[in-house]
Amino acid sequence: MDGTLFVGGGGANHGKPQVLRLDYANRHGLVAGATGTGKTVTLQILAEGFSAAGVPVFLSDVKGDLSGLAAPGRTDFKLHEAFSARATEIGLDGYRYEGFPVTFWDLFGEQGHPVRTTVAEMGPLLLARLMDLTEAQEGIVNIAFRLADEQGLPLLDLKDFQALLVWVGQNRAELSLRYGNVSPASIGAIQRRLLVLENQGGARLFGEPALELSDIMQTDQEGRGRINILAADTLMASPRLYATFLLWLLSELFEELPEVGDPDKPKLVFFFDEAHLLFDGAPRALVDKIEQVARLIRSKGVGIYFVTQNPADVPEDVLGQLGNRVQHALRAFTARDRKALKQAAETYRENPAFDTETAIREVGTGEAVTSLLENKGVPGMVQRTLIRPPSSQLGPLGSEARERVIAASPVAGKYEQAVDRESAYEILRARAEHAAVAAERAETEEDGPVAGEREFRAAWRYTGTRVTRSSSVRVETDDSFGAAIGSVVLKELKGTTGRRIVRGILGGLFRAR
Repeated sequence: MDGTLFVGGGGANHGKPQVLRLDYANRHGLVAGATGTGKTVTLQILAEGFSAAGVPVFLSDVKGDLSGLAAPGRTDFKLHEAFSARATEIGLDGYRYEGFPVTFWDLFGEQGHPVRTTVAEMGPLLLARLMDLTEAQEGIVNIAFRLADEQGLPLLDLKDFQALLVWVGQNRAELSLRYGNVSPASIGAIQRRLLVLENQGGARLFGEPALELSDIMQTDQEGRGRINILAADTLMASPRLYATFLLWLLSELFEELPEVGDPDKPKLVFFFDEAHLLFDGAPRALVDKIEQVARLIRSKGVGIYFVTQNPADVPEDVLGQLGNRVQHALRAFTARDRKALKQAAETYRENPAFDTETAIREVGTGEAVTSLLENKGVPGMVQRTLIRPPSSQLGPLGSEARERVIAASPVAGKYEQAVDRESAYEILRARAEHAAVAAERAETEEDGPVAGEREFRAAWRYTGTRVTRSSSVRVETDDSFGAAIGSVVLKELKGTTGRRIVRGILGGLFRAR
């Protein structure tokens, strides 16, 4: 059906076929369910449908399974017969295996093209969230960003930010009078957090060339939307880094994309897997930011789909904006689980044919309770739905096949080589070196006469002649030949050339003292 994406349906004890209308696809959605109930396959078939409709997709591959989107399914696959039977049962005409255009990305540059941003683009709020800073420490980060703007210091990578923090610490007395208390303890704590971030691989996220949003919003020659897959199996070891990066990407889309109103289909669909990581321990200011992005970004033509185990993982203010929902089974083993199950059931438009709470508890793997937006954006009546089988390969892509996809990518070679241009680190280092040279020159000019007198006295004593403290009269201490030679040497040393020689030998010692 034109303008729709077939999700599933049909079959015995199930309702009408379920389709996701593309003109309502930018009103966001939710894919929820316990582990092993089929969320990943649902994400896969949604990505396939959007791509086939010419809509670019961005998703994270948390378990490494979604790389199979780049290859067609195989008839020798053990579930081939089950997939074919499912397609017939739900009325999926013309079901066939096919691969889709895929671009692989990786923050660590190992399983895809490197993806970077700059410290300045990340901004103080998300950077503070990334490092889990206190309110006082976040205040210092904001001061540092303000100073970077005022001083013309580009913040591109972590060493730029570290150098700026050192400069803030050196000038904390003056800055405290202007911006409030800047304590060495807080600066030290931020520097330690930056060290932890580096150890987690976060330094690779920051730098240039930074990701251009146009590169994740491409279509192939056949008009199919490219599916951008972020390799996140290793990244999940640093969940805060994972969540903050995806939130940054959403924020960039929100800030840079133009208003398009209500398009016939989205400009981009963004899947946020393991969505609970985004909200766990998030401060209220950050949750408000997410709510604002979710509420307004649909006017930019972007649809956000949160993928999580339980709808309760998503705050109510955000959950209320997710119109398209696919709910896989929830297990109620504890009183808390039963309460969450009941709350999940209450968010759906009731169907008199069955009890929603019971259905959510009983649906099997590959089956779900769905509610998709209908005419005028009205939530559809909840239905028990058999999810359609995927057309692409179920499971991960081999390493050699992945390398071939990466090499044939339209952005191959664009991001692989990092660029380190002049930025805050280099500018502050140059300023420090210039200040050191100027200070040394000023010290030399100020202490010149005193240092010269000390050098002259030292040279005099060395040649066997002394100067009394109370008089400038010279007193000879030795009438020997050595004393005569000393007089000659002393005469030469009192001249311009002599003073230069002595100053050249001893000047460094006196300045150091």
